[in-house]
Parts: sequence; structure tokens; C-alpha cells
Amino acid sequence: MLKANEIPEYLSRYIVQQTPSLYTPMDHASWRFILKLSKAYYSKHAHSKYLDGLEETGISAEEIPLISTMDQALQKFGWHAVAVSGFIPPAVFMEFLARGILPIACDMRQIEHLAYTPAPDIVHEAAGHAPIIADPEYAKYLRNYGELSEKSIYSKQDLEVYEAVRCLSDIKENPASTAEQISEAEKRLETAVASVDHVSEASQLARMAWWTIEYGMIGDLQNPKIYGAGLLSSVGESFHCFDPKVKKIPFSIDCIDVNYDITRPQPQLFVARDFQSLSNSLEDLAKKMAFRIGGALALDRAVQAATATTSVLDSGLQISGTLASYLRDSSSERGRGGVPSYLKFQGPTQLSFRNLQLDNQGADYHREGFGCPVGLLKSGTSPDKLSESELRALGFTSGKLGRLEFASGVVVEGELTDRTEREGRTLILTFKNCTVRQGDQILFQPDWGMFDMGCGTSVVSVFGGAADRTQYLHTTDGLKQPVGKPKTNLTDSNRALNELYKRVRTLRKSAHAGSIENELDAIHAELDAKHEGDWLLRYELLELLALNKITNAAWKPSVLKRLAEISSTSKEKSELIARGLELL
Repeated sequence: MLKANEIPEYLSRYIVQQTPSLYTPMDHASWRFILKLSKAYYSKHAHSKYLDGLEETGISAEEIPLISTMDQALQKFGWHAVAVSGFIPPAVFMEFLARGILPIACDMRQIEHLAYTPAPDIVHEAAGHAPIIADPEYAKYLRNYGELSEKSIYSKQDLEVYEAVRCLSDIKENPASTAEQISEAEKRLETAVASVDHVSEASQLARMAWWTIEYGMIGDLQNPKIYGAGLLSSVGESFHCFDPKVKKIPFSIDCIDVNYDITRPQPQLFVARDFQSLSNSLEDLAKKMAFRIGGALALDRAVQAATATTSVLDSGLQISGTLASYLRDSSSERGRGGVPSYLKFQGPTQLSFRNLQLDNQGADYHREGFGCPVGLLKSGTSPDKLSESELRALGFTSGKLGRLEFASGVVVEGELTDRTEREGRTLILTFKNCTVRQGDQILFQPDWGMFDMGCGTSVVSVFGGAADRTQYLHTTDGLKQPVGKPKTNLTDSNRALNELYKRVRTLRKSAHAGSIENELDAIHAELDAKHEGDWLLRYELLELLALNKITNAAWKPSVLKRLAEISSTSKEKSELIARGLELL
């Protein structure tokens, strides 16, 4: 079991306690039915690791698994499992993966959404994701994907889409939701999606995850096998995904150009040759990301995103905040439009080194923003390498104003009061009575307070989020955002029906057929009289007859007739019932 100090606070706050008592007898019956169909179907249509992976990762087909048991099983593969509730932010999910931790949503889908639910649930996370982690090549890809996603830049629009998706899924999985509430949530999602005006790095990675981790297929294009958790946890869509109408496309990095809709079956699926090809494409994508390329192009992505990002200078200084804009050295011949000469952050900004916030340089201190010149001095010297004697030569002696002139034209004039160093390099020079300008433009003036000048000649990397995330989120109230709590599907309207499911569950464990026939008769009579719309318990009654070799139950024909009537009301129910009956 993971210890609390092994997970940073900004992640651990999403971990909840799985409460098995919240699962109803109906939930366990739903799980059993899904796993019954899955084991039969995926034995032929899923990656060869699936069936063994269920057992190897601590998943029972009889009842909803304990996440603590799965955690112990996953440790054999160098992984852990933790319980979460409902949707967690994509960045949080990916950071768990980057640490080799599988976050498992402990909620259980409603019986009405047995074939598929857009909301994270224990079927998707446990029976979908976990089994294939037992394959070492796939587990490596999944972890590398998490590490890469941790560096990706999210746009403000990405976060709005995420909130809309989370809202819609929560409403759909809430038994008390009205049709009007669902319609409003669907409109909110449509509006959020329509507002997206560019594909961010995070969106590209989300698409890659969708077409691999969630909806991936592997092997021969003519006879592919399923490995994606979205398909493995959807006994409905996976049943139809081999239809010729669902186009099969050879997997390549081009999948990041294909968007998806979580509310509808996918019209195409990508088939990877093997798991190594996933890792190869992931590396191809990484080479084009802002954290690898740095420079003006990376800064452009940060400005466009309008979210918290971290710009890393060649000195090692990390500047985390919302990059509003940056100035360019227009006289430079390097790159179109010049190289960055001054960075402008708005709102809370944090200064760090090796992902640890520097003393007195947190987002609470730089709450109103931060500015920083970038580049060589006019003399050709790097500001992070200035010696004490060089600083004195530039006029920085006690009580006197000195002057730094950058090759870009940025000029810093002020009284040097402090110097922050790490590993032999100057990260910050602090001035009072300071004026910073480039040409006629004033970038900082004395009445704004102390000027902490970050030192570095170039931006070598830009990645999403803050460097010291716990400290940054504490300051920006990110740790105060509400976190989901485990819920139950038990309601006043299904309480009596759940009692019948409980009685059947008890009978399942009985040893002798002769001792259960009377009880089965009684359960059927009550089911027939009070719960004419329920199909799964009727199926469980037939299953008990078959398991106990009971052939003389007088009510069996009426159960079959009622199942046929229920099948006529819904294509989804018709398929589920027919597939279940085939297995009896």
C-alpha cells in the first residue's frame, strides 16, 4: 500500500476511501453480468493478456473488486492502484499514471447504463485498464504517456470542455436527474466544444489516449484484437466494433489529427502493429512539444493557452504562471520575428528551481504578475554568470544604482540588494528603486516595489502547470476545489428490488438445489408482481436454475416471456438479454 508521503498533496487529495457497503446487490449483479459477457467475448476478441490479466491484477468476476486487493496485485508489475471518485482532472489522472499509479473510480454504473457509461466507474478502470497493465510493454507505454502528458500544455478551453464533460457525465449517472437537466448539460458541452479554436498539446495527447489507451486495437488489420479500456469496459460498443461499418485504420501518429465524441460510438478505430509502435509514436510526438523545443514557438503555445505554464531558463530558473505576452529582440537574425527578450506573466507567478519553490518567491509574493528579461548582456556576458567584480564594474555597489544593458535593448537600472544562487549559477538578482525599459516602453518602475530579475539567456523549455505544484495550488486556491465523494446507486425507488437481488445473491452461495427452489418461487412471485420492468434479476433466476440443474420450475416460461417483452422495448436490452441467454 502506498504511504501518504509518497504522493504529493495536490494528488493525494483526490484519493478516497472505497466503501464496499455503498455497492448494492444490484451493483454486484451488474458487475457479474458484465464480466460474464466480457470473459466469453474477449476470450476471442481481446488482446491475449486480457483473461490472464484479470486474475493477475486481482479482479474477480463474482463481485466488485476491492481496490486494496488490486493494489497488492499490481505491485508485482511495479504499479499501484488508488481509489478516486468520478471524474478527476485529466492532468491529475496523467500524473498518477506517470508515477505508476492507476487511479480507479470506485463508483459503479447504474443498471440503466450497463452496456456503456461516459462517466468513469470501476468497470472501466478496473476491468478495462488494469488487465492489460500485466503486459510489460503496454505498462511501459502507459507510464511514459503519463509522464509526457504531465508536461503538456492545457488551454483554457480544454478545461472548459473537461468541466462540461464532467457535469454531463455526473448528471447522466445521477438517478435523480431530470431530462431537462440532461439536455442543459448536453448544450453546455456543445457550447464548450464549439468554442475551441485551436488544438493544444493536451488535446493532441488526449486524442492519442482515446485512440490507443481507450479505444485501441492491436495486431492484424483484418483480424484485430481489443486492448483499449473504453472498449473492454463497454460490452455494447465492443460487440459492434468489428462491424465493417467501423473503419479500421493502421495506427500512426496521425491519430492526433482525428477528434472524437465521447457520447457516440466511434466511427473508426486505429489498429497498432504492437505496443512498441505506440511508444515510438509517443516519442515522435514528444519531439514536437514545447517542453522539448523551447524558444519562441513554445512561448507562443503558452500565451495561446492562457493557463498556468512553466518557462524554464537555461540557468535552471523555472517561472510558473500565466504567460500574457513576451517581447522579441527584433534586431536578432535568429528566427522569424526575433528571439524572446522579455517575458510578461499576469496573476500569481512562482519562481522555482528543480521543481522546488525558491524562498520568498511564491505565487503569493508575485500575486500581481512577474516580468523577466531574457538574453545576453550587451557585453556578451550571461547575467546568471556575473561575478561580484563584474557587478561592481557595472555600478552595483552599496547604495548606488547600477545598470545592465541587454543585447536586446532591455535596460535594467537599480540598486542591487540580494542575489539568489543555486549550483554555482545566479538565478535571481533583486533590485530596489528599479526601472526596466526597452526603448520607450517602461516594463517596470520603482513604485511597483522590488524587482526580482530572473537570470537566463534563453527559454529552453515550456511545460504545462506549475513547477512546484503543491505550493502553487495552495496559493491559488487550487487545493480548495471540490473533490468528488463515493456515491451509491441505492434509492428509495429501488430499495425493495435490491432486497430481492440480495436474496438471490445469498441463494447463489447455497450448496443444495433442493433447499433453494421454494425461495426461488417466492422471489419470482414478488418480482412478477412488483417489478415487471427489471430484466437482470429475471436473468439471474434463470442462471440459478441452470447452475443447480433445476428443470421443473413452473415459472420459467413466464420469465422467458417477460424477458422477450422487455427486449422489444430497447435494442440495447435486447442484445444484452440475448447474449446472456446464449451463455446459459
